[in-house]
Amino acid sequence: MSVVCRPARARDLEFADILVVSSINDLTERHGFGPMAVCSPPKFQLFSLKDDADGLWVAEEGERILGFAWSWVCGDMWFLAQLFVSPDHQGRGIGNELIARTLEHAEKSGASNRVLITFSFNTVSQGLYIRHGLLPRFPIYSVSASREQLIGSMRGSRYDVTPLKEEASTLRRLAQADERVLGISREKHHRYLINDGGARGFNLYDGNDWAGYAYVDAGGHIGPLAVMEVHAVAPALRTALHLAAESGSSRISAFLPGAGEAALNVAMEHGMRIKFPMLLMSSREFGNWAQYLPRNPGFM
Repeated sequence: MSVVCRPARARDLEFADILVVSSINDLTERHGFGPMAVCSPPKFQLFSLKDDADGLWVAEEGERILGFAWSWVCGDMWFLAQLFVSPDHQGRGIGNELIARTLEHAEKSGASNRVLITFSFNTVSQGLYIRHGLLPRFPIYSVSASREQLIGSMRGSRYDVTPLKEEASTLRRLAQADERVLGISREKHHRYLINDGGARGFNLYDGNDWAGYAYVDAGGHIGPLAVMEVHAVAPALRTALHLAAESGSSRISAFLPGAGEAALNVAMEHGMRIKFPMLLMSSREFGNWAQYLPRNPGFM
């Protein structure tokens, strides 16, 4: 029976998430990092499907999903959120078929920049992406610390906070921050985060001045976080670490770009340690990554 690539449907997404988790854990275990991924409701995938169905594809044989590809577009940026093939079916050309579909999505979108985040030790995938014009830019580190250790090392200035709300003035401000830091508006993604319920969003204030925003989820994970000025990174991250500690989660985590010296210094000062390295790849350089912390490799 031959493998067929077709547009994903909503009912596929839970099965696709199981495949992605299995593929990630197979990769990370083979490289000595142990299992890292766990299944979760595919909320952002479903949001992306409703927003732009052309960005999600499955490869199936019979009724079994063997591969999944997911990309989204904001402004002139196309982002490859996931592309995974079942470990026991790699080498059959499924990945090439899926990436062809995702690149068609990129072409159709008219995006001038193509971006993704992958594991830095996944050299086979990196070679594939380089051949399609996406070049390595800088590492992104997954860092974490126990809540107990973090609380014991809390020090330094922090910002005042207020909850993010889905109102026109707030959304304009968030979009302006992203345009300044990343070069694109992500208003639709802020709407998703504010309404999803899985994370709390906060305005960051330096006195009366709006400094940026930060999200913290119930599991103690920070991101995305963006600030308007580079000097705001350290107090912004300290504020987010404090908010994450208040969540009660036993561990606090974040993704920190290697280009962000201030964020990395704050993390190390608070006893955070690198869990595993990732890599941002893109068709052209963009953004001020000293002022932005991504949420995860699928959201950016």
